[in-house]
Amino acid sequence: MKKSMFCIFCIWVSLWGTPRTWGGRAGGGVRYDDMRMCVATDSGVAGGPMADIAVTAGYEISGDKLLRLSVPLMRPLLFGLRFDMVQFEPDITLEYYRNVDESLKRYFGPGAGVSLHYGPDYSSGTGDDRGDDFWAVGPYFSFVKGVKFIDSNSSLGLRGAYTPLVPLDSDRSVGTVLSIAIEYGRTF
Repeated sequence: MKKSMFCIFCIWVSLWGTPRTWGGRAGGGVRYDDMRMCVATDSGVAGGPMADIAVTAGYEISGDKLLRLSVPLMRPLLFGLRFDMVQFEPDITLEYYRNVDESLKRYFGPGAGVSLHYGPDYSSGTGDDRGDDFWAVGPYFSFVKGVKFIDSNSSLGLRGAYTPLVPLDSDRSVGTVLSIAIEYGRTF
């Protein structure tokens, strides 16, 4: 099923040809997470600060709608190389644009993706106190609202997200991840 959905998405995107815009997105905020270990907080704290940097590709649907694919880079690389963990959350956002004036647009829209986790749970310590690693996966749902500065091809927005993480071993319960982040984006 997952492979079929991925193939359908790839075919669908290829029908549009080359992305209209390429860019990047950087964001930071906070999250509640009762499943995954947070490397920035003490053992037993469910959540903490979050940040990521992603590459983006935008596909114009119409004059006021854009489908944006975002592939995170910072957390997957940092967590993989430094902590032997996986946190990977690629997503697609449907952005609706409304003109405010010649130099400013407002945008908003829903997003969806997948969240992949490999590592210990939030009660784990580090070093010799590190708990057992496990895989978890879940859908990633978000909503973004912000402004786009037309002259500089940059944007500033606020994104809220919800992810129910399902562990792939049967002795853990489903986890909840809630987050809110400020995002800065730039297109080329």
